[in-house]
Amino acid sequence: MAETIYMTQEGYKKLIDEITQLESVERPKISRQIAEARDKGDLSENAEYDAAREAQGLLEAKIAQMKEMVTNVRIIDESHLKSGEIQILSKVTIKNVKNGQQMTYTLVSEAEANLREGKMSVGTPIAKALIGKHKGDKVQVSAPSGTIEFEIVEVGM
Repeated sequence: MAETIYMTQEGYKKLIDEITQLESVERPKISRQIAEARDKGDLSENAEYDAAREAQGLLEAKIAQMKEMVTNVRIIDESHLKSGEIQILSKVTIKNVKNGQQMTYTLVSEAEANLREGKMSVGTPIAKALIGKHKGDKVQVSAPSGTIEFEIVEVGM
């Protein structure tokens, strides 16, 4: 049985949009590349044809994987989330106790994680340590460089 994937409505829409893009734009583009390469004659020594066929295989695998993900998605009902307690979709500002550096992340599903956008997966060691905690709490996270202590500065939605 496949693992349930929790997502926001926004994340689900992005996933559906990406599948649509791959199917309606990328798939026809690769089909054209294969047809053009096939028109050039001998397929046994046609590197363009081989590359286009490989790209097609990778694209189809990606589409299949994403469609499988869609079948296992559960949309998170944000109205049922408790405020004040850190959980999925919480926006959390933490401070490294040792160096004073502050970071703000929104905790999201694995599928929606993107650190450049400030979205941290709930499966990361830091997020796991934060889940269920409140503003003012301190947590310790094991890292390759040793244990890091964070103080929870702010919790929001």
